[in-house]
Amino acid sequence: MLRFIVVFFCCCQGLLAQIQILDNENKLPVSFATVAFGNGQGLFADDEGIFIFNDKLYPDIDSLFISALGYTRISLASVNLTNEILLTPETATLDEVVLSVKLNKKFKKEKLKPYLDDDYYNCWLPTIESEIAVLFQFDDSETRKITSVQFPITPESKDWNKRKVSNAEKYEFSTLFKVKFYRNNNGIPGKEITNQNIVFVANEKDGNFYELDVSNYNIFIPKEGVFISLQVLGYTDDNDKLLPNKKYKEIKSGDGVINIPTNFRPLLPFTDKIEASRTFIKRMFISDNSWVAFKKNNGFTSTLLNNDFKNYGIGINYNTYKND
Repeated sequence: MLRFIVVFFCCCQGLLAQIQILDNENKLPVSFATVAFGNGQGLFADDEGIFIFNDKLYPDIDSLFISALGYTRISLASVNLTNEILLTPETATLDEVVLSVKLNKKFKKEKLKPYLDDDYYNCWLPTIESEIAVLFQFDDSETRKITSVQFPITPESKDWNKRKVSNAEKYEFSTLFKVKFYRNNNGIPGKEITNQNIVFVANEKDGNFYELDVSNYNIFIPKEGVFISLQVLGYTDDNDKLLPNKKYKEIKSGDGVINIPTNFRPLLPFTDKIEASRTFIKRMFISDNSWVAFKKNNGFTSTLLNNDFKNYGIGINYNTYKND
């Protein structure tokens, strides 16, 4: 699949318009900016702020809405696009980011294990539009620093009859994820704790979870709790560079073109072992999108919820510091 995508876009190189998003002040790339089209669709720029857009790939798009953490959101008419888009930093927003300092105190290493599952029927099918956030809270006021996060994943076996065999051959994939940390704002994700881009690439060799080391980011859990989120940016090439990824596949039928959501590997296993509803979903590229609790009777049609698999079971390792 990855080879096909690379070959396809290389063959179409003459048709593509490469656009780069830059910081208006220092002219540096704005990595992984969100490019929404205002109709429920969109894409992401890569680590160099580059994305691909033209009227052959997106014939019905007349406006683009560009946003990134710490920058003023802008809208542009597609007919006015140039090879560079400049974003203006929002100084006020950046000033609100809480910078944590290193503590020279004794601490205890602790962990909350991830919830793993190899049953394909208990998995979320990741799409480029969805961001999944999970709440972590503690009943005391002790200081805790997150050192690593374990994201459960379920690679798919090529042989369906061997899907529960751990060493069965898996479908290959190389998928870029973005990770965010939010303050708990009265039970929903609030402001981001860090303005740094935290990303990783997962593949079929990672097993049933990917462990992300975040010890150098100095992420301390606020007393009200923290949401940790996972967002698919798309497939990558052999050098871990983000490929052009579309939210929908266009399938021609007798009634015209049908848009089928693009699902990305790996699958994300949900769990029924957590009693409270700690998982929230956000639909990207939708105007004024908001967080919604993933639970029954809350606007979701899901076999996961019907079977009470309502949480994504992220695990964390953290240091607990003794209070003076």
